[in-house]
Amino acid sequence: MTSEYMHSQVDVIDDTTLLTVRGILDSVSYRPLRDLIVKAAIDEPRALIVDITELIVPAESALAVFTSARWHIARWPDVPLLLVCGTTMRRNALRRNGITRYVPVYATLQEATAIAAHRAVPGRKRARVELAPVQGSIAQPRQFVTDVMADWSRPELTPAAKVVVTALVENALRFAGGATALRLEATDDEVTIVVEDNSVIPASFRENALGAQELSSLKIVDAVSRAWGCSQTTDGKAVWCVIGPENTL
Repeated sequence: MTSEYMHSQVDVIDDTTLLTVRGILDSVSYRPLRDLIVKAAIDEPRALIVDITELIVPAESALAVFTSARWHIARWPDVPLLLVCGTTMRRNALRRNGITRYVPVYATLQEATAIAAHRAVPGRKRARVELAPVQGSIAQPRQFVTDVMADWSRPELTPAAKVVVTALVENALRFAGGATALRLEATDDEVTIVVEDNSVIPASFRENALGAQELSSLKIVDAVSRAWGCSQTTDGKAVWCVIGPENTL
C-alpha cells in the first residue's frame, strides 16, 4: 500500500512475512492498514510480523487497528500476528491501550522472528487444488473434498464440507467469473474451506427486486457452518467457511 498517508514493504524471512509500514495512522489510513494486514495473512505464513517503528500515530485510539486486524484473522487464516516497535514510548502506548493483550509487541525484529518460529498453529493440515473457472466444474472440487477428508480421517464432516464447497463454487461461478482455487485446512476440531476467485467484489447476501433476501448459496453456507467470511487477496478474494462437529449432516 502506497499513498500520501502510508507506505508499506513486504519481505519474507524464511516462512514468516514481515510487513513494514511507515507514514501516518489516522482515520483515513486506519481501514487501509487493517485490510493490508489481513491481506498479508491470507497467504498463511508461519507468522505475520508488522514493524511499526516508523509509523506516526497522532491519536493513540488509532492503535486499535491492530486488534481489529487480529480479530479479522483470528478465525481464518489464524496466522499469529506480532508487532515490532523500536521506541519505548510507542510500546508503552500499545500496552496502555490494551493492544498487547491480543497482539504481542517486541522491541526488535530479531526478538519477534525468534518468537514467530515457535508460533505456528499446531497440528494444522492443508490441501489445495487449482480450479478451472468454468461452468460445470462442480465435480472436481466435490471429489477433492471427498478424497482429502478421507485422507484426514474426517468422514463425519464430508457431507457438510461438500455442501459448503458446492455452494461457494456455485456462488463464484454466478457472481465472480468462477472459482480459481480451493483450499482445505483442518485442526483437531474444525475444518476450514476456502474458495478463491479473481473478483474484488465482497461476497454478501443479495436481495431480490422486492427487497427480500434470496435463498442464495451463501445462505446455505451460513446455515451449515460455524462461521464464514470474505477476505481480500492480492488478486481477488477468498471466501472461507469453518465447520465443526456440530455441523455434521
